[in-house]
Amino acid sequence: MKLLSALVLLLAVGSASISYSRYFREIQGAAGGHQAYVVIDEAVWQHARPDLADLRLYAGNDELPYALETERGSSETAQKEVRILQPGTAGGKTQFILDMAGMAEYDRIELNVHARDFVANARIEGEDDIHGNHWTDLGHTILYDLSGDSLGSNSTIRLPLSTYKYLRITVDGPLKPAYIQGASAAEKQEEKAVWRTVSAEMKQEQNGKNTVLTFTVPRNVPVERLEFAIETQNNFRRELEIQNEKKQTLGSGELSRIHMVRHGQKIDVEQTAIDLYHVGGDKEMMKVIIHNGDDRPLSISGAHLQSYERRAYFASSSTSPRLYYGDEKLDAPVYDYAKLFQKEASAVQASLSNEQANSAYTERPDERPWSDRHPAVLWIAIIAAVVVLGALALRSMRAAAG
Repeated sequence: MKLLSALVLLLAVGSASISYSRYFREIQGAAGGHQAYVVIDEAVWQHARPDLADLRLYAGNDELPYALETERGSSETAQKEVRILQPGTAGGKTQFILDMAGMAEYDRIELNVHARDFVANARIEGEDDIHGNHWTDLGHTILYDLSGDSLGSNSTIRLPLSTYKYLRITVDGPLKPAYIQGASAAEKQEEKAVWRTVSAEMKQEQNGKNTVLTFTVPRNVPVERLEFAIETQNNFRRELEIQNEKKQTLGSGELSRIHMVRHGQKIDVEQTAIDLYHVGGDKEMMKVIIHNGDDRPLSISGAHLQSYERRAYFASSSTSPRLYYGDEKLDAPVYDYAKLFQKEASAVQASLSNEQANSAYTERPDERPWSDRHPAVLWIAIIAAVVVLGALALRSMRAAAG
């Protein structure tokens, strides 16, 4: 019986259950059958574990797998096939046009050449109108295959970063039009970071030559950027430092705005955001000190703490799900959905209702050893044992003396 009780206790510790979560939020606007997501807000941060490991989604009584993503942005390069148009010869040279209309920008083309042991000079021109008369010279590339001499090959056309809709390639050499079997271009796909403004109280004051901004950082909320709105029109460059309430340095940086003309060249540079990383404690204070030197203070109309948006993605169902959290002993989930997750461009943002206390909440079983949970009983037993042993020893001594 004791073994069965221990096994039940072991399974209860660290496993998910609705009754062990203190809070929940209704998820609204998630259409059935589509990928959806909710944005983690300050209320969740303040009552969930700092690592968000205790987040759970339930549709009715069924646990709903999810993938937790931080929207830091990304950049990747992929090869995309481009069409070859009008292959033929012009003036005894092989000539063809590449249709680049589907590419935002590019700087190299990979040709699929079915030929060996050749050297050819490829001239590259660009135009937005395939029938136009104003083709721009974009340079030359040497194409070759010297594999017979074990010297390798090159079928990559390199050119300045371009956005022309059409490229005209003219090859001076032994390559015939039929040898050019295909072409592809490297397409750069960039996903921008998504920032969320942290709801934090701010107080601004002057302390001598320094401008001091004081923020009250919500509990557990990560702060990853500080953005300023500065109305000052003149050029400026000011150093700043960021401290906590114990005057420990959390970060530093520089605010600047430079708009000028030098040597006939216009310079436009503006830096009004500072990157950092900090997780606030319980109503922790953060101070930003801007060193103005002998210049007038900057006219700061606003300053905002920001963090990367955290999203919980899931496959919506016909039953409106709930987000549960507030179980500090719950282990992080392990889902196949998260391992195989692919973000869809059509993912729908669902909303969270106001936070509610879970009426079914109950505390987890105490997993501490029996002796740790009942120290007084243990000490009474020890003392009783000492008294009994002492009495038996005294009795034995008297019997021996008699």
